[in-house]
Amino acid sequence: MSIDNDLPEQEDNDLFEHFQIVVDKGQSLLRIDKFLMLRIVNASRNRIQNAIDAENVLVNQKPIKASYKVKPSDEISIVLPHPPRDNEVYPEDIPINIAYEDDDVILVNKEPGMVVHPGYGNWSGTLVNALVFHFKQLPQLPGNDGRPGLVHRIDKDTSGLLLISKNERAMTYLAKQFYNHSITRQYLALVWGDLEHDGTIEGYIGRSAKDRKVMDVYDDPEKGKWSVTHYKVIERFNYVTLVQCELETGRTHQIRAHMQHIGHPLFSDASYGGDKIRKGTLFAKYKSFVENCFNIIPRQALHAKTLGFLHPTTKKHIHFETDLPQDFVDVLDKWRNYIKIED
Repeated sequence: MSIDNDLPEQEDNDLFEHFQIVVDKGQSLLRIDKFLMLRIVNASRNRIQNAIDAENVLVNQKPIKASYKVKPSDEISIVLPHPPRDNEVYPEDIPINIAYEDDDVILVNKEPGMVVHPGYGNWSGTLVNALVFHFKQLPQLPGNDGRPGLVHRIDKDTSGLLLISKNERAMTYLAKQFYNHSITRQYLALVWGDLEHDGTIEGYIGRSAKDRKVMDVYDDPEKGKWSVTHYKVIERFNYVTLVQCELETGRTHQIRAHMQHIGHPLFSDASYGGDKIRKGTLFAKYKSFVENCFNIIPRQALHAKTLGFLHPTTKKHIHFETDLPQDFVDVLDKWRNYIKIED
């Protein structure tokens, strides 16, 4: 028997582990739930059952029932949330904007500047600290690492919709959708330059060799994970462009790295060179105008506007949208007024 424990390093999928198992030729008939409990560390019967119910366990590329008995040479694929680790999260009374909630999921409209989960340099004041306070029944779910309920993340200075699971069954069901990239997500981004047309950006995203805090896009699959972003022009302001980005994959800093890669970094994105004038005139008046815009939105101009997924219980597709935060609205209005004056 061989096990390939593939732990992706991207933004969404690193909350889950993917196992590929080829059953030994001498294996006797055994129920698959028992077989997997014996073969996978921290795989309780409940974890395995939830994965089977969510069709996260495939045998020879087909979903099976818990009563299925493994046979010699069966090829088994399973996606599981990572087991919890010893990492206590302290509840904090921090206001959060809940866009939707039911027995299975919470959808939060995250404010810019809020860190999603505790980590080095940010052990308090995070969204997770707030969730633990407001939802005392929220379990310490697998995939935790100090992040109860999280099935994906967005950057600290990115605003918008974030999906949280309220029980292990929901998390397991959502895990499959994120792993298969079937979650629909659209972002609005203000980028430097006048984009001529809609397009798609592809490449392998990995840590920059020059600065490990940022990501680069490579042609070499050995240097990163495959990534795809589709973008559509929404509004032009001569020197900057408002675009809608749809993620086909969910890699760390994907939109920020992709737009920088094609020469159109996000407006006010200090990590990717967007906090400097990249397009426009040399006049002092223009320079003063742009600096005022940076003061209005002192973060990357990126907002997670829409999110759609299959509900864990109803199995129906549900879709949510959220309005732009005030700083984003204000900077767009400022650019609209500037272009009117210039014209």
